[in-house]
Amino acid sequence: MTEVLSQDEIDQLLTAINAGDTEPEDFKPAADTRKIKIYDFKRPDKFSKEQIRTISIMHETFARLTTTALSAQLRSMAHVHVASVDQLTYEEFIRSIPTPTTLAVINMDPLKGNAILEIDPAITFSIIERLFGGTGEGTKSQHELTDIEAAVMEGMIVRILGNLREAWAQVIDLRPRLGQIETNPQFAQIVPPTDMVVLVTLETKLGEVEGMMNFCIPYLTIEPIIGKLSAQFWYSSARRAATNENLNTLKEKLSTVDIDVVAEIGRIQVPIKDVLALRAGDVVRLYNVKVGDTFSLNIGNKKKYLCRPGVIGKKIAVQIISKTEELEKEEFEELTTEEEEL
Repeated sequence: MTEVLSQDEIDQLLTAINAGDTEPEDFKPAADTRKIKIYDFKRPDKFSKEQIRTISIMHETFARLTTTALSAQLRSMAHVHVASVDQLTYEEFIRSIPTPTTLAVINMDPLKGNAILEIDPAITFSIIERLFGGTGEGTKSQHELTDIEAAVMEGMIVRILGNLREAWAQVIDLRPRLGQIETNPQFAQIVPPTDMVVLVTLETKLGEVEGMMNFCIPYLTIEPIIGKLSAQFWYSSARRAATNENLNTLKEKLSTVDIDVVAEIGRIQVPIKDVLALRAGDVVRLYNVKVGDTFSLNIGNKKKYLCRPGVIGKKIAVQIISKTEELEKEEFEELTTEEEEL
């Protein structure tokens, strides 16, 4: 904080300088201890640290699912994990990847725009060789994919995209689709070179072969859901998903439970000796019940519906008229009126 000198202090300093007791060089400005962050206006930061962290968590799930999928498909040890999540320009991403390589253009429906999944050539040819019955050691030669090799990689990438949908499920119901596969980065211009992208780098190991998979998502594509990429939304979504899952399980279990449904015509108090004396053809007179009155349809021991008697074919049936909410309301009003009269 800057200290303001009084007039007397200023006069004393001027007197000391004029008298030669103090040199002007002795009065040096205090060192600026503020932390200065360099900001490049050509590369503005689009993602906050919290959003980068959330994207990393999402793709850690994607990495685990992909590890399982690759191991099952290739019948070999596989390991995928998130190495880094960075934001950079699309031009910098294109320049950082080799040529030729495997570039899968991904449609990010329902989000607008595309993303790119880039697979290192060493990983690509290791997958192809393993699926063709080889050891999976890959090949040192770098060449563009043949039609057969491209078809094999398409099938593998489609499997991987299913894992991507599951990893993004708590943020959006993503339905990624494979557009086309390119081998030259210059033919995969999905956004202008200066646009910012988020790059998820996945370190991949198949047997003894190591390489990288890069998932590049333009800011323009992810912008509509950028507000959902926060820790608070992420964890609240996880809780909601768990609650909905429990609720669906509970509903599924309850749907198989049997319960009595009884159409009640009326009630009457009868001595036990009269009940024991009842025979076929006897008539029981119900009080406060008239022909044409509706019945109460009970679910368990609760009155739920009003119904009318009828016949379907040779079977006795009832037709549901309405719920008993209005009936319960009328009974409550009658009971209240009686209490007031008392």
